[in-house]
Amino acid sequence: MTDCLFCKIVAKEIPATVVHETARTLAFRDVNPQAPTHVLVIPKGHYENAAVLAEADDGLADDVLKAADAVAVQEGVAEAGYRVVFNTGPQAGQTVFHVHAHVLGGRDLHWPPG
Repeated sequence: MTDCLFCKIVAKEIPATVVHETARTLAFRDVNPQAPTHVLVIPKGHYENAAVLAEADDGLADDVLKAADAVAVQEGVAEAGYRVVFNTGPQAGQTVFHVHAHVLGGRDLHWPPG
């Protein structure tokens, strides 16, 4: 998509601090972190939200989760614990309509998140 912020990051048209990359995923630091570790993991192809990604049924959702775990290990938060969050739809707080997993860690994460 030509007007999608995350597609532009994948295309290297907009800079991002990339921390992990595979053939099908890209992970980069959130510009407005909500925890000491806050990394976004996206598929390189455009999928609007988690529901659309799940329907793709080509193993890509699994790749995104594997990348999220790899980021948690790399960032040193895997052992203590981390959260993976997908916001799906405006009422859930999704503001960029390219599916993305938030990997959050590095502090106690209370429930409910609010």
